[in-house]
Amino acid sequence: MTSTDGNCCAPGRTSSAVAPTSLEGAGAGTFQRMRSASVEGMRRIPGGDFLMGNERNYGFAADGEGPVHRVRLDPFYLDATTVTNEQFNAFANATRYKTEAEQFGWSFVFYGHLSTSQQQAAARAVVQGTEWWCRVDGAAWRHPEGPGSTIKQRWAYPVVHISWRDAVAYAAWAGKRLPTEAEWEWAARGGLAPENRFPWGDELEPDGKHRMNVWQGVFPSHNTAADGYVGTAPARAYKPNAYGLYNMTGNVWEWCWDWFAADYYQRSPAENPTGPEATDRRVLRGGSYLCHASYCNRYRVDARSSNTPDSSATNIGFRCARDIE
Repeated sequence: MTSTDGNCCAPGRTSSAVAPTSLEGAGAGTFQRMRSASVEGMRRIPGGDFLMGNERNYGFAADGEGPVHRVRLDPFYLDATTVTNEQFNAFANATRYKTEAEQFGWSFVFYGHLSTSQQQAAARAVVQGTEWWCRVDGAAWRHPEGPGSTIKQRWAYPVVHISWRDAVAYAAWAGKRLPTEAEWEWAARGGLAPENRFPWGDELEPDGKHRMNVWQGVFPSHNTAADGYVGTAPARAYKPNAYGLYNMTGNVWEWCWDWFAADYYQRSPAENPTGPEATDRRVLRGGSYLCHASYCNRYRVDARSSNTPDSSATNIGFRCARDIE
């Protein structure tokens, strides 16, 4: 077995996967405020209260999108973009850090981005209904589609094949942290009304213009790339939201600090929630370039997903947060 419970959005490693020794227990500490990092490339997100979650009929009850509940947050800083290949490269060069995908020796790649010979050689994800995912030996952040692929023309694109532990390691090096799930949703909404689905409003393509990178066409067989991209888009593609944040929905899934529990919204604290007690999965937010309304309309500000902390794929990245001094 190489994948978890059928997460169609982003495949995960099984709990039986052997974790790299050097990363056992990494990122297992308690939530810590971080106030010393440079705020270059970050946006100041105002504090306030909002209605978090979704109870409308287009959501996924099993994801725990409801009940809608009021949350109050202190102000904080958030990266304007997801961490790019260029930024992660600086971290890896400075620390000689090896991601979990590199240590495992493989990661998940969308089959449509592989050559015919790669598809034949790759071990398919074994969860029924997610045949579009392939386990590819040698796939990692420097080689997103496996051996022979490169990021040389993608320095300004989101780094991918990043596990939650990898994201925590980068954030610590940068003097930052991962955003909480509540911070992520508040920031993604950009100060708009709680009923809005997207960072710019409630309409998917206002005035017929694409505002994010998601699947266009028939999933998973035909992508028209009408939004301009077959795979990931540059981290600053499209217009930012009202807080100056780029690509909060679509493009790549983003790790949050919180452990995931489907019933957490029923008992979440009203002020600055940081997630439930430890479970076996961490929260992912925002959707990715592989999301499509026919099977996964999680490219919304109120949608949730999750994965095991050691999981990685071609559509998983992250951005960092920092507290106000």
